[in-house]
Amino acid sequence: MNFGDLEKYSVTERVRDFYDRHPYPPPVADLDEYRQQWQDEVRRRADFHLFWPAKPYHDQQQILVAGCGTSQAAKYALRYPAAQIVGIDISSTSIQETEKLIQRYELNNLELVQLPIQQAEELDQQFDRIICTGVLHHLPDPQAGLHALHQVLKPDGALHLMVYATYGRTGIHMIQDYGRLAGVGDTNAEINDFAKTLLSLPRTHPLAPLLAASPDFRTRAGLADALLNPQDRTYTVPQLLEIISSAGLRFGRWLRQAPYLPQCGGFADSPHISRLTRLPLQVQYTAMELLRGTMLRHSAVIYQESSHDDQQTVNFDHERWHEYIPVITPGSTSIGEKLPPGASAVLINQDHTYTDLFLPIDQTQKQIYDAIDGKLPIRQIIKSVFSSDAAEQNETATRDFFQRLGCYDHVVFNTTGKTRTTQQ
Repeated sequence: MNFGDLEKYSVTERVRDFYDRHPYPPPVADLDEYRQQWQDEVRRRADFHLFWPAKPYHDQQQILVAGCGTSQAAKYALRYPAAQIVGIDISSTSIQETEKLIQRYELNNLELVQLPIQQAEELDQQFDRIICTGVLHHLPDPQAGLHALHQVLKPDGALHLMVYATYGRTGIHMIQDYGRLAGVGDTNAEINDFAKTLLSLPRTHPLAPLLAASPDFRTRAGLADALLNPQDRTYTVPQLLEIISSAGLRFGRWLRQAPYLPQCGGFADSPHISRLTRLPLQVQYTAMELLRGTMLRHSAVIYQESSHDDQQTVNFDHERWHEYIPVITPGSTSIGEKLPPGASAVLINQDHTYTDLFLPIDQTQKQIYDAIDGKLPIRQIIKSVFSSDAAEQNETATRDFFQRLGCYDHVVFNTTGKTRTTQQ
């Protein structure tokens, strides 16, 4: 074993020991409310078609939760009771906490393996969906970890990857550096003292807004994970896209698209909007990360490089857009108070962290939105709202509205035109 291997081994062991002492997220015993939320099949359809617009919905998936923590694999087992879930993690404490949830909720569809992500091939299994959120940036070699996940992803599978973003974590980086200079350890007493010290930060410090807003800083485990982790790194949009490509994978979309699109929110009124929207999409994403400046994480849907683009692309230039079935996303809601002039309602997505990402809609658009039930194709929704003559006259505006609903993360699209659940 050479020096580089020893160094990597040391990092892995330190991270494992850290999470054994500070399991994250903080363990929970009650997932009843979570289970109840996912009883709704429309909610599950929205989740499915976020990843696979052009596949018929089914819930008999093979799912890998890579770096499952204390409860994430259990949540997926509750979310999809007909799926087969495998959860892996290097922390024995996280595995033990998940085992408690397995016993409480009789999760016979969940298997746990204490295993590093880099050794995922040892599972000798391929998966329809892989969830790897908040993990890759803690590895000594993230590229190796991503390559390992690539090897166990089915040819038509999808990977949900979340990594830390660079610019929005400036305040975190500053306090991490301070902690190292001050020799702050990760004992409970040291963490408590650290938390008290942070209360003295001026309101102008880059970390101050996060301290006030993020629930992570209200728990010992969350504070330790954010500020005292022995290994983490961050990625800009170009850096993330590069490691995806280098691993032989292909970027599909952001889980929440609107913050990355210049035509969404307050930046749509920028004098630069015409310049920005003419840029290639990936350059637009880079520009918006710079303009917004406070993105804490990047959460993306990723596919095999060899998979067909048309299997994951929603294309409103295609004549079949009338047959698309829009499915409202769980975070989407309509507000009818304190409306801008001319608006009948405002649509917000509660999962967005930026307050400018609201979508005012007029009376006709509200009728369209209210008619979306996850079953009707756009063609039938239009019929229910417009007369035949009016539908033809408003076709372009209607198409543009559905596109905007997608860009603002209010709907995903089932492009198959079929709602019947199929067996895999």
